[in-house]
Amino acid sequence: MSTPGGPRGTWARLRGDPLALAALAVLALVALAAACGPWFAAASAGVMHLRQRDLGPGPGHWFGTDALGRNLGLRLCLGGRVSLLIGAAAVAVDLAVGAAWGALAAWSGGWGDTLLMRGVDLLYSVPYLLLAMVLLLLLGRGLATIVLAIAVVNWLGMARLVRGQVLALRQAPFVLAARASGAPGVYVLRRHLLPNLRAPVLAWLSFSLPQAIFAEAYLSYLGLGVQPPNTSWGTMVAQGAAELPAHAWQFVLPSSVLCLTLACCFLVGDALRRATDPRG
Repeated sequence: MSTPGGPRGTWARLRGDPLALAALAVLALVALAAACGPWFAAASAGVMHLRQRDLGPGPGHWFGTDALGRNLGLRLCLGGRVSLLIGAAAVAVDLAVGAAWGALAAWSGGWGDTLLMRGVDLLYSVPYLLLAMVLLLLLGRGLATIVLAIAVVNWLGMARLVRGQVLALRQAPFVLAARASGAPGVYVLRRHLLPNLRAPVLAWLSFSLPQAIFAEAYLSYLGLGVQPPNTSWGTMVAQGAAELPAHAWQFVLPSSVLCLTLACCFLVGDALRRATDPRG
């Protein structure tokens, strides 16, 4: 028999939320297009057809073409793969670094906790955009650097969240019983504390993933993110904005896909949090 917070119970509760299921279906379609579209886009997304430039959506080019005659549908798929991979990689770094940092700070206590969390406070005081710009200018504008620039601040929230949860759980009866029985600290942390962080971590993920995707789009829009010949939704929005108002579809299409993806991420993440935590 599965518990409400177990995988089967979580899925059973998630199935009862039609809006979340619809958002999950949209995300699946976006991910499928991003994963499979580049198989076709790799050969033709960057091909310029100057005689077909600035064509509106219609037969032959269902999403239109850009100022260089490139197929916008294929470029949306290729840009989606880059945007989603950067967002997912940044969140993975945030989760790994932030969870380890916060758990270590809370478990060590005393001067160790103070020192580790003062480092978090120090980084919080630095303006995010300034820090991202410095990293991108010093390390170059490759995809790995963009992931680092996004993750270098986002993990701070994860660290604070995990620290607060671990501090609260340290006084729980089952944790005190395990420690009284002589269980090693690492075992208690792995066996009793981390599993109980699933609900708050999922809640954090529901906001962090779309924030990371948006951060990439924002940096790319400013010209600090993904650079040609690579493309992302952010670079497509920037290129489309330059064509307004004459060729509005070049701006509206990538902007709409980006906004729809972000909204669906929030809906699915919040529903998953509520399905994992019986308290809602």
